[in-house]
Amino acid sequence: MSAVASSFFSLNLRNLRRWLTGPRIQTGLFGLWTGLVFLFLYIPILLLVVFSFNSSRLNIRWEGFTTKWYEALFSNTTLITAFHNSLIVAIATTILATALGTIGAWMLYRYRFPFQRLIGLLIFVPMVMPEVLMGVSLLVLFVQLVNIPLGYGTLIIAHTTFCFPFVLVGVQARLHGIDPFLEEAAMDLGATPLQAFWKVIVPYLMPAIISGALMSFTLSLDEYIVSVFTTGPQTQTLPLKVFGMAKVGLNPQLNALSALFILGTILLVVASELISRKKHA
Repeated sequence: MSAVASSFFSLNLRNLRRWLTGPRIQTGLFGLWTGLVFLFLYIPILLLVVFSFNSSRLNIRWEGFTTKWYEALFSNTTLITAFHNSLIVAIATTILATALGTIGAWMLYRYRFPFQRLIGLLIFVPMVMPEVLMGVSLLVLFVQLVNIPLGYGTLIIAHTTFCFPFVLVGVQARLHGIDPFLEEAAMDLGATPLQAFWKVIVPYLMPAIISGALMSFTLSLDEYIVSVFTTGPQTQTLPLKVFGMAKVGLNPQLNALSALFILGTILLVVASELISRKKHA
């Protein structure tokens, strides 16, 4: 009788183990874990948006619906000026970083020159270097070595320095899949090397170029640590102003500002998806 019970127990144990390790239960567990991760990430964002309409200045509890914080935000000239500064720096950085990253990736792919491997490795240094170290080194460069007054110029140079490697990496990855005879075919048809690059290679690289440009714009608009060391008194960017306001205490205008940025991000993602679907249609 004990042997039968033992056999029955071992059989049930094997069935339970098989059920727990089956694809259906694994899919359910992974789905549950993914859902918990998304809740952990997005519930604070949802609360931030909700409390941007809270009439309480302390934002500790809900006291009523209002839009006065948005009205105060749009009349806050300090934040508007800071956002204007951030846009100027981000747009200039995006243009320079995209051009430098694309040209640099093409040169490293197309040409052979001394110390090419070393230069290719040095390009990745801004991506892995701590931002505090980069900020301090750039501050020493601007103030002590070349004596450039801190302002838009130093901010754009600093942001371009750490943004263009991201463009270069994306374009390099795209170049690895290019047909090596594509440029030669264009020149056989009468194109000059410059025309072949501009009319044949650049359109092929355009997805990587656009991705790198968007990455550069986002990184520049969001950058704080490097900006602390390389900005001037008249060129304070939005992250610097927001951090300064947050240190003083809770400010509902920051909730409203964050909610607007979230809305803008969602609209850009939706627009990008619609454009992508239209191109594939």
